[in-house]
Amino acid sequence: MKKINSYWNGSSAQVYPMIPGMKQLPYEKRLQLIGLWSLEERRNRADLLEVFRMYKGWSTTKFHSLFSLMDNSRTRGHSAKIAKSRCRLDLRRHFFSQRVVDRWNRLDQCVIDSKTVNAFKSGLNRTRNDWIGFFTDS
Repeated sequence: MKKINSYWNGSSAQVYPMIPGMKQLPYEKRLQLIGLWSLEERRNRADLLEVFRMYKGWSTTKFHSLFSLMDNSRTRGHSAKIAKSRCRLDLRRHFFSQRVVDRWNRLDQCVIDSKTVNAFKSGLNRTRNDWIGFFTDS
């Protein structure tokens, strides 16, 4: 594995041919062997990072301009659950403000209470390791 990481320069397309036996493997298996996230997982992780920055006030976009917190005090899970608005059009379901709600609401309280972005990233990594398929849409 150390030899694989020494080849890594940011482009998986350049890495695969250098590793013997990788070219014929499917995409998911290659990512698993190298220990990388899929494009879908990276997008969903980046979405959660942006929501976290907005929630903490560290983003130029204000949290309350896109989301509203649930006012129900009896919610399960963490205290920063986002209320999900109904979508009349199917197109709206793919907007940032809609696609992150379910995934954000499934996070643990300890992840939401992170003091820094790096601590939040570590919490997301733990969530990914504990909950297989957390970052995939299917």
